[in-house]
Amino acid sequence: MKIEIWSDVMCPFCYIGKRRFEEALENFEHKDKVEIEWKSFQLNPDLKTDPSININQYLADIKGWTLEHAQQLNNQVTEMAAGVGLTYDFDRAIVANSFDAHRFAHFAKKHGLGDAAEEALFKAYFTEGRNIADHETLVELGVEMGLDETEAKQVLETEQYADEVKHDVAEAGYLGIRGVPFFVINRKYAVSGAQMVPVFTETLEKAYAEWQQEKPLTIIEGDNCEIGGDC
Repeated sequence: MKIEIWSDVMCPFCYIGKRRFEEALENFEHKDKVEIEWKSFQLNPDLKTDPSININQYLADIKGWTLEHAQQLNNQVTEMAAGVGLTYDFDRAIVANSFDAHRFAHFAKKHGLGDAAEEALFKAYFTEGRNIADHETLVELGVEMGLDETEAKQVLETEQYADEVKHDVAEAGYLGIRGVPFFVINRKYAVSGAQMVPVFTETLEKAYAEWQQEKPLTIIEGDNCEIGGDC
């Protein structure tokens, strides 16, 4: 049973959704028959990387909010993240375009490390305050995961895997995906947003039971980040 997950590195609900999905999958009786594939998505393709400001200031600037209001909203998301064992530090998070991070994730996926790459990128962005658009940072993450340093540098210095990222984004558009995280199971069921664990559990069980049956895509809505939205 194949599960495709569209996600963006800078989406706070994507990391939370990853944890909730993982909990449901861990307790799923048929988890050994599940194949997971991470897909690229960009909430703001035109975003300019700017290490001089953090995400609180960025949101305040683009939304016309006060810094205090932006911090208050991100504090709420931080509490949500803590509920699944994650530590968010928005004061350290660096505003960064995620395109090269997605290229890096595709490179890692080629070596069977797609999920590890997503985990490393989320942690780097939300917890460690590392610049996920910086090639040296991405190479360091790759080495930490066991990828070859020279090959990682070569990938990032070229346009390798750019087409794969664009294909994922285009495919998301074709499927009508406008927010992430977005989980598609066997192209029969979809879960939109960082749903609670029981929702993932129920959907996994239902999708597995209907593995061979043709069924229209059913979308279950939840917290997510949308294009031009308030994430």
